[in-house]
Amino acid sequence: MPPRWTGGPVTDRATCVLEDNAGPMTLDGTNTWVLSTPGSDEAVVVDPGEDDPAHRAAIGTVLAGRRVVLVVGTHRHRDHVGGMDAFLAEHPAPVVREAGTHEVAGLRLRVLATPGHTSDSVCVLLDTGELLTGDTLLGRGSTVIATGHQQGVDQGGDLGDYLRSLDLLLTLDADVVLPGHGPVVRDPRAALSTQRQHRLDRLDQVRRALAAGHRGVDDVLVAVHGQLEGTLKWAAAQSIRAQLDFLAQQP
Repeated sequence: MPPRWTGGPVTDRATCVLEDNAGPMTLDGTNTWVLSTPGSDEAVVVDPGEDDPAHRAAIGTVLAGRRVVLVVGTHRHRDHVGGMDAFLAEHPAPVVREAGTHEVAGLRLRVLATPGHTSDSVCVLLDTGELLTGDTLLGRGSTVIATGHQQGVDQGGDLGDYLRSLDLLLTLDADVVLPGHGPVVRDPRAALSTQRQHRLDRLDQVRRALAAGHRGVDDVLVAVHGQLEGTLKWAAAQSIRAQLDFLAQQP
């Protein structure tokens, strides 16, 4: 088994502060990323995590007195930005959640719209090769295409968007992936290509289930995944719904 991911420094510009919220959907926990040029007294924080005072204190320790000049939220989910307001109360800074280019703290960040996991998902590419992917690409396993509602908000997950986002990320000159959950990925192209093929293989499984007469999310889910329970069933059902929606839109 690979060693458990515990966060910490990854490159000379990126350090992960791992939140203590491990679970089926968060893997080892949420990765909060602190970005800064060596020697700078300023920093960028990506995904401050849930509303957890202990986690904010841990981020503060890694900041080591550096001033936060920009905060990026990769998407709307609570485990990534639920503590945003509390974090900003301690570290006032502009918040970015849309595409654009920013030059701060000695860094050049390209924020890219990468919908699919949710409609508002973004990734961040540093000009030094670090690619921060939120939940668009995880450190291990596959992300959920979030087609349900959370706190009354349609998450807007869409498989077609997700495949296009993977295609976009494959065009980038990235050296390392810094995901929202799980360990860093040292071969971005291989990981992105594997995830894309995984989605296409799942689509083939759903096509075969439909051809065999299975209908509806629950029936297709069992045909593709077998019997699942709890959170895993909920997550698989969302992705199955996204696959059915995708196939229904094909000519």
